[in-house]
Amino acid sequence: MTSMISTMARVVSSFITGCVFLVGIASGADRIDRHSLVTRHNIEWNEAAGPIPLGNGEFCFNADGTGLQTFAGNSMSHWGWHSFPLPEGEKPDRVPATGTMMQGRVKGGDSIGTSGPLRHWMFDNPHIMNLGRIRLCRTNGAELAPAEIAGLTRTLDLWSGEHTSVYRIDGEPVRVATCVHPSQDAVAVRIESPLIARGVLHVVLDFPYPALSNDAWVGDFKRTEGHDTAMTRHGERRADFRRVADSATYSASLEWSMGATLTVANDSLHRFVLAAKDADRLQFVCAFAPGMLPGELPGTDKAFADAASHWKSFWSTGGAIDLSASKDPRWMELERRIVLSQYLMAAQSAGSWPPAETGLMGLDPWRSQFHMEMVWWHLAHNGLWDRWDMADKALGCYQQFAPVARQLATQLGYKGLKWPKSVGPEGRSAPWEGNQVLLWKQPHPVFLAELEYRLRPTRATLEKWADVIDGTAENMADYPTKDENTGIYSLKPVMPPSEQGITRDAVFDLAYWRWGLDKAQEWRERMGLPRKPRWDEVRNHLAPLPVVDGVFVHSAEWHDTYTKRAYEHPDPVGVFGMLPPTQGVDREIAHRTLKKVWETWNWNNTWGWDCPWLAMAAARVGEPRIAVEALLKDSHRNQFDQRGVNTGGPCPYLPGNGGLLYAVAMMAAGWDGAPARHAPGFPDDGSWVVKWEGLKTAP
Repeated sequence: MTSMISTMARVVSSFITGCVFLVGIASGADRIDRHSLVTRHNIEWNEAAGPIPLGNGEFCFNADGTGLQTFAGNSMSHWGWHSFPLPEGEKPDRVPATGTMMQGRVKGGDSIGTSGPLRHWMFDNPHIMNLGRIRLCRTNGAELAPAEIAGLTRTLDLWSGEHTSVYRIDGEPVRVATCVHPSQDAVAVRIESPLIARGVLHVVLDFPYPALSNDAWVGDFKRTEGHDTAMTRHGERRADFRRVADSATYSASLEWSMGATLTVANDSLHRFVLAAKDADRLQFVCAFAPGMLPGELPGTDKAFADAASHWKSFWSTGGAIDLSASKDPRWMELERRIVLSQYLMAAQSAGSWPPAETGLMGLDPWRSQFHMEMVWWHLAHNGLWDRWDMADKALGCYQQFAPVARQLATQLGYKGLKWPKSVGPEGRSAPWEGNQVLLWKQPHPVFLAELEYRLRPTRATLEKWADVIDGTAENMADYPTKDENTGIYSLKPVMPPSEQGITRDAVFDLAYWRWGLDKAQEWRERMGLPRKPRWDEVRNHLAPLPVVDGVFVHSAEWHDTYTKRAYEHPDPVGVFGMLPPTQGVDREIAHRTLKKVWETWNWNNTWGWDCPWLAMAAARVGEPRIAVEALLKDSHRNQFDQRGVNTGGPCPYLPGNGGLLYAVAMMAAGWDGAPARHAPGFPDDGSWVVKWEGLKTAP
């Protein structure tokens, strides 16, 4: 009865919260002016060598201040992967499909079972590659220098997706407009300048050999051997290129305006010069594809029109948050971060695979492979912003990786599906000690499936995720170790999210295990299937969450959480914040823990998603002031640059952007069981006036 009453209370609370919102937007005058909301945060960054990502979710053209990639910027996609040849003497059958040669149940860190060149190769491959570079050059390919760009003003108009740069070279005006097509992986460019007509400025398209450098550009543009560029001309205004670099193959195509000519550069068979004379305007479209390019490319005018239509539709649908009526002077900065995070995730993190932590801007220290524990931080926010289609394709990785996940579980002596760690499209983990013991990636597909079901509560959704959830929970029930004397199941060994070492019974993992096994059983019941007794047995006898002096600590062995270990991820706040209320997780302890973390943590030694993680917990335990302060925490790990990119990692760090979007949507629209007031995660003292629409409540 108590459970039933609690459930009814949550439903009523959610209904009341929704009613408050509906009353607030009942008339047309109360609707958010989305155009004003978005365009007051247009990106203006007058840095000649500073790249701004222009993308469609699958493909990204990073444009520098010239509107091209004259001084910096890469052309990257979710499909563009490359692997170097195996080390001399090694054969493909020496590379374990699971990423490890370990056998039997996990006793500690992963020794991988390989060393030397093969181990390094497994870490480096596969990696994202730069598909090509488009630059402005002087006659005969002479390079420009940033100092030659004078009077630069540049703007990315978020509503249209058009990037415009206006500047002078040699005292003459140059105007460049750039956009990326929303459905073809193509960049469209318009250049206007008398320097074009006089032949002083040319456009150069060149292709690199893939490399692991991450300087102004990714790739080795000086190397001519080891890759091949075959050009085929089609009339006077188009050329197609077939690219081969080791086992990687892809295509590119360039189509240009009347009067221009394309020639092969004198110094490289991988470099091509586009020049126009007697006309001060040059237009072109450059497209990339994993296979053969489509027969017809979008013209420049159509590309700009399609991009404008796409971005108008994007901003006009899904969720929106307007903070402009707030009295707190920081509203503008928080709103800027929210708007630009939406843009960045739509431009780079809405493709065929989960994104790397640095998105499609470059190559990160993990070779831009994607981390399965970070999939939640990149994609879960789409469930609250009603943009699930942006996540759906990438989340197909769970179905695609299921065979490898089952092979890994079997190899290690477990049932079900054990999800890999740092991977590319083939699902093989890169070598790392924590691969098999970093457990919090395991319940993620259950959470992500639940987000989809809340949006699409259909039989089709249940069946879509059924096998993944069943295999995930089977492994979760099989991993814990039972103490035969006490009957308690312990998670050991485990590396907690903070990654500070290997321990047992980590606090966040224990809470997530409880929630995940409960939800997996609920999923079965939705499908008309019986509960699995083994899952209940393990879940109901899991070790208690470790508590010392009335607050949660990292693990049963690490009681120095707030002294020696008050850095990296504050795991104790995740148990009642990111995670909904779960039996076995005490709310009052969670509340005290939240305040303890807020007071003691070293926020300059954390990561970009830690502040949003704390904000979620603060909102849920009734500390909205701390929730807002956490999102705006003055820490170098909680900065958002001119583009809105979170810089809280060893690279541009998009999990920080995704975490912000999830936290702020939760704070605005509420969560199951939230207080029955508008924007329950924000203070209600009048300092913050939160106008929102189109958001969904969090679990």
